[in-house]
Amino acid sequence: MTDITQPLAALDIPVRARASNYPPVYAAMMAGRSKRQLGEAFGLTRFGVNLVELVPGARSSLLHRHTRQQEFVCVLAGTPVLRLDAAEHELAPGVCIGFRSDGPAHCLVNRSNAPVCYLEFGDRDGFRQTCRMLAQISVRSNGVIASSMSTPR
Repeated sequence: MTDITQPLAALDIPVRARASNYPPVYAAMMAGRSKRQLGEAFGLTRFGVNLVELVPGARSSLLHRHTRQQEFVCVLAGTPVLRLDAAEHELAPGVCIGFRSDGPAHCLVNRSNAPVCYLEFGDRDGFRQTCRMLAQISVRSNGVIASSMSTPR
């Protein structure tokens, strides 16, 4: 952690070393996604803030919904496709969306030829909370990932 009392340029904060917490078969699907943990750099403990970049063809995560956590996303650059349950919406810079606990399943996919960049905010009430993936994996409250290892979607 750096001096948390001084402003930092977001791009000076290093990309998170571990690219994904998913089991290997699913982690490979996250290739091309990078996260800078902005909140961590300032010692924030009640909520997380990530600067996320998706290269063309990359995705934010598997299609998932949170059982307790809330999440907020604001697109800064590019035109990601938001998968929202069975629907899809093309987003643009300045567009934002919030996800309540037990809200719709969601993920972002970069189908364009340009990088996508967005801010992702999430609460840490019971950090590493349960998250249901439609590919039958779950992140338990202790951070352990359980998987039925079904075919990824």
